[in-house]
Amino acid sequence: MPIVELILPRMGESVVEATVINWLKKEGERVEEDETVVEVATDKVDTEVPSPYAGTLIKILQDVDSVVSVGGVLAQIETDGPVKQLSGLGGESQVKEPTPKNVPSQKAHEEPTQDDEDGVKDIKSSDEEASKAITTAEKPSYPSFEVQKEDTKPVITDERYYSPLVRNIARTENISTEELKSIVGTGGSGRVTKDDIIKYLATRKQPVPLQAHRLDVPLKTQSTADPSGPKSAGATGTIHDAGAEILKMDRMRRTIADHMILSQQISAHVTSVVEADVTNMVRWRNQNKEDFERKYRTKLTFTPLFIECVQKAIHDFPKINSSVVGDDIHIKTEIHMGLATALDNGNLIVPVIKNSDELSLLGLAKKVNELSDRARSSRLSPDEVSGGTFTISNIGTFGNLIGTPIINQPQVAVLALGAIQKRPVVLETKGSDTIAIRHMMFLSLSFDHRIIDGFYGGSFLKRIGEYIENFDPNKKI
Repeated sequence: MPIVELILPRMGESVVEATVINWLKKEGERVEEDETVVEVATDKVDTEVPSPYAGTLIKILQDVDSVVSVGGVLAQIETDGPVKQLSGLGGESQVKEPTPKNVPSQKAHEEPTQDDEDGVKDIKSSDEEASKAITTAEKPSYPSFEVQKEDTKPVITDERYYSPLVRNIARTENISTEELKSIVGTGGSGRVTKDDIIKYLATRKQPVPLQAHRLDVPLKTQSTADPSGPKSAGATGTIHDAGAEILKMDRMRRTIADHMILSQQISAHVTSVVEADVTNMVRWRNQNKEDFERKYRTKLTFTPLFIECVQKAIHDFPKINSSVVGDDIHIKTEIHMGLATALDNGNLIVPVIKNSDELSLLGLAKKVNELSDRARSSRLSPDEVSGGTFTISNIGTFGNLIGTPIINQPQVAVLALGAIQKRPVVLETKGSDTIAIRHMMFLSLSFDHRIIDGFYGGSFLKRIGEYIENFDPNKKI
């Protein structure tokens, strides 16, 4: 029977590799068409890879914790019968002639590919340099180390295999080569797995020196407890020490931490704040939200209303919707709106509405609600959390008034929306001023001062406030 290669598919324009985190099928087991075979994790989201055909999983080519490039072969499946030709990543067929089961495919070690950016005005650009820079900038997993091509391939060191993930953890924690060789590996052929090195770090007696003078290496939180090591460690990864409870960061929290530090290192952050009167918008929504939900079967929140105002301002100030690549400024001609979403476990994810300025209010409302629900139930696809060109963070949902958000790289600006509160405000009227109770909110814009000056960034923020204050109270739903 024909043998089909299960490949790692494209998962978003900025995703070039993924880490295998769990095989749901074993060699020799049957798989059905579209049944999930393996779970993988990118630097943004976890996702599943289904089988394109029904058959038998005859060979797993990538171990758990292995880093696989997009287009790399994950496994081989022997199909039940003749199959049609499927176009692979570069147009190659996924259907192969039967081969000995102990011969792995070479495609698992192909170099990652990077698509050209679509919809970009290139100012003094070089496609090759831009692609390289974007790939580097958007890889938040251990960003303190330069991403080298060989890091996407298996590496044999001292006759033992060390995955890129294990080697990056070792470098982050200042584990020397000799120390790494002393760690007992529980993987195949004595391979050191991620769990092996994490367990070793939990009981490590050697103090870890701080790298205080290296700006390219994010400082890790250091325990001030007795250097002789923790007192006890449970199966959950919680370590109890004298006067402290140390919780191991999960993979998403480590990614967020690395991404935030990377952004602070890359961009010259400046934050401006304006106050806006949202009374017209609040009254309109209160009057129409029930009819809107009854008519369209989706909730009308403030978020799509704010998105409309932000998009109008972006069209007025297009450089806000850009990225920096080397000495070049790439001004995007499409608006892909990112929405920072807090998860129940305290982590943060940013789903993206692609071409959001092409959607109606109804389209925006449905998309906002859909992505929010999918984010909180961990059902987002990698493509839904990549490619954003501008980000909105609604900190008002936490009751916060003003924030100084960190830019979501490689973007150059992020907007924080504060809580809406009733306050007494002086209104200018003909003849005299009056004090009235109005719905007010603060808008905070963090922007990259490398390319966005204070006048431009401040004017953009003020324009958003003007669109909000001039909201049409007679707007039809």
